Amino acid sequence: MHFKKISIYYFASVLILSSCSGKKEEEKTVYENTKFTKGNENTVHLTEKQIQSVGVSTTSIQDRNMEKLVRLNGKVEIAPSHISSVSSIMGGHIKSINVINGSHFSKGQVLAVVEDPQFIQLQQDYLVTKAQLEAARLNFNRQKDLNTSKASSDKTMQTAQADYSTLQATLKGLEEKLRIIGISAQGLHTGNIRSRINIYAPFSGFVSRISVNNGQYINPADTLFELINPAGLLLELKVFENDVNDVKTGQEILVYNNQKPDVKSNAKIVSVVPSIENGGSATAVAKLSSVNPEFVKGMYINAEVSISSRNTQGLPNEVIVSYENKNYVFEDLGKSNYKMIPVITGIADDQFTEILKADFLKNKKIVQKGAYSLLMMLKNKAE
Repeated sequence: MHFKKISIYYFASVLILSSCSGKKEEEKTVYENTKFTKGNENTVHLTEKQIQSVGVSTTSIQDRNMEKLVRLNGKVEIAPSHISSVSSIMGGHIKSINVINGSHFSKGQVLAVVEDPQFIQLQQDYLVTKAQLEAARLNFNRQKDLNTSKASSDKTMQTAQADYSTLQATLKGLEEKLRIIGISAQGLHTGNIRSRINIYAPFSGFVSRISVNNGQYINPADTLFELINPAGLLLELKVFENDVNDVKTGQEILVYNNQKPDVKSNAKIVSVVPSIENGGSATAVAKLSSVNPEFVKGMYINAEVSISSRNTQGLPNEVIVSYENKNYVFEDLGKSNYKMIPVITGIADDQFTEILKADFLKNKKIVQKGAYSLLMMLKNKAE
């Protein structure tokens, strides 16, 4: 009994090994028996048995309506018109700083407080001039009445008028100086003179840089803060040469960053720079449709541009084979001969791939099923 079991196992093993060996020999025969046309390493000849094994079928170049999806990448930038340097109109010491780098602020918010005795002097000059102007007005009116009755000379009246006009101009100038440092002249009186002025935010945005510290003395020419207005956020995108003609001003695009690829924001291309750089790409500038606080200056971003359907020529995807970073198709020459031809591909979808400059493929039979097997045979030959 024991001997019989061993015999059965032995014969079963022999049959399995013979079957595997037969399959390997058959596959080996398909490739090793391949014949090649002399002088043309891109042409292969198949036997009838090989054709049956590979299952070769052909197709031809076809007219298709295809939609192109162009993928771009670039960085977030800010328009120079939306980057502002803030300084103090008059010099003084920094008393307090109310923001930090990167913080958000609202229009009219106090960014810093500056203190100096000259602010007191300016308010004092305004109040003194205002009082002098009132006295000059009364004197001018009196001299005008006296001159009417010839009780005073014309010269005296003219001097009074000049003094009044001079003080009017001086007061107006002082009022403007107070206005630009944030002090209202209308409500100013001796009881509310102050030594400090506020530096206000001119718009809502983010602090890009702080250039001062508490206690520092600043001059009017010194920059205190660099502020960014997010309304001026721009997306600078690289457009490769093959896609330049498809990307145009006014197109809607979807933008996302690498951290959140599933969260896409709407944007619109506002300009395309009409020149190709050394790297083989042009620059397209886009603007977000709405402010997105997650997009900050310097961030790397990606974009997708959907090009409207266009009529083009293409082939089924399985027709195209790739070798050493180049694309090829196989032409059926007849009599079981097949030639590998280089092609330039364009846009592609789930079923078809566009063939650029495809006129040379018209009226040619192109291998559809079996193209990859033919490529393997050529590679086997090269080896």
